[in-house]
Amino acid sequence: MAQAAAAGTGQDDAAKTRVVREQPHLAALLASPAFATARKSLADDYDRMVADIVTLTQIPAPPFKEEARARAYLEMLRAEGLEDVETDEVGNAMGLLKGHAKDRASLPLLVVTAHLDTVFPEGTDVTVTREGDTLRAPGIGDDTSSLPVLLAFVRAIRRAGIAPAGDILFMGNVGEEGPGDLRGTRHLFTKGKYKDRIGAFISFEPGHNGRVTNGGTGSRRYKVTFKGPGGHSFGAFGLVNPAFAMGDAIVEFGKLAVPQEPKTTYSVGLVEGGTSVNSIPFETAMTIDMRSNGKAELAALEKQFLAILPQATARENAARSTAQGAISFDAQLIGDRPVGTTPPEAAIVQIASGALEALGIAPRLGAGSTDSNMAMSLGIPAVTLGAGFDSSGAHSLRESITLDRPRDLAAMTAGLATVIALADDPARAAGD
Repeated sequence: MAQAAAAGTGQDDAAKTRVVREQPHLAALLASPAFATARKSLADDYDRMVADIVTLTQIPAPPFKEEARARAYLEMLRAEGLEDVETDEVGNAMGLLKGHAKDRASLPLLVVTAHLDTVFPEGTDVTVTREGDTLRAPGIGDDTSSLPVLLAFVRAIRRAGIAPAGDILFMGNVGEEGPGDLRGTRHLFTKGKYKDRIGAFISFEPGHNGRVTNGGTGSRRYKVTFKGPGGHSFGAFGLVNPAFAMGDAIVEFGKLAVPQEPKTTYSVGLVEGGTSVNSIPFETAMTIDMRSNGKAELAALEKQFLAILPQATARENAARSTAQGAISFDAQLIGDRPVGTTPPEAAIVQIASGALEALGIAPRLGAGSTDSNMAMSLGIPAVTLGAGFDSSGAHSLRESITLDRPRDLAAMTAGLATVIALADDPARAAGD
């Protein structure tokens, strides 16, 4: 054990030396008395963060119905003394921590966000229960546990008297999960009041283990409805059947070959339709999901899928009678998350990785489907980082977070250092 500890210490020292050599600005920040005060602020606020997690978790935030939680979070942002605190047209709650530079309003803006919504429908019991260091409730981890961390960042910056050069927009955004289709960040970047100012973007999600998500896994989702004349299963036997057309399409979809790199996947998630066991259905539907870490690969997969639909429909219309009407289909795009990447050499990735290394956490670059997808797809430097609280059972009724104060605070400290360093050099953060 002593040898393992010594080896670990050597690795940590090497990482810190590398940060000092390659990122002197970040190293100076981490070594400063002001940052020591900020770090202590996070430690002092740990129990407060946990209490805020409980409060926010117990305010339901179903898809498209995040208003109550957004109002509560807005007041929390306001209580921290942020300026221009508001809820935008789609429900994002946000407030501005203004920088000290005289030209701050013209400098690139840093956005720091966590999402307000959960996957759980109205009526879900979101009461938090505690068993030792484990807190359980639907939605407590993803992404409720990150929201209070952002508030603690604001307090730490203020208590330490740290004044970054550029502005930081702290935000609780809506619509990250599933059917929300990134509507909060989509609005921020396409229609929001700050859309032309944003130079860098960080979203926080549960986790402490060094995650630096610098790749945005894109997705395209369709609901395809097949329609036909329908009829009695015995009396109308021989007529075309939309279920056969859909089944044919599903079989052919399942035969598609996709690359392992960049990772590309597909699935049929829902099948529905029909009225009874002794009826030829007049309507059936399937909902499908296609994902890839490559833009070209996702586009190619989508093209192949869409080509299957008319072919399967034509085969059914040729196989059985269309005397009462033919089979038709309607493919509706219901989900579109753009593919994107922030290069490993980008300042935002280097700073986030350096902060983790300096605190003894090995950074792990990777791809995922997060709010950062929108920024990445537009060429705006972005990463998603672990907020600190370790979550398990995400998207299930048994979802939980496990409290580990030293471990959690190390990740939070790295996140705070990343935010401050980027805001203090907004031009570099934006890749200018």
